Amino acid sequence: MNKLTSGKIAPKTGEYSVIASNGRRIGTVRVKKGDRMPPTQKGGSHFEID
Repeated sequence: MNKLTSGKIAPKTGEYSVIASNGRRIGTVRVKKGDRMPPTQKGGSHFEID
């Protein structure tokens, strides 16, 4: 599973899970391939897609 941080380019279109620094899923965002990942509300968070 790829971990993406804010500002990185989305490798594919889809629903990305927002994962907090403690490993818990705290939300989802829909991003299109080629778009930049949005900012997260909590520092240390990242995005993952299945």
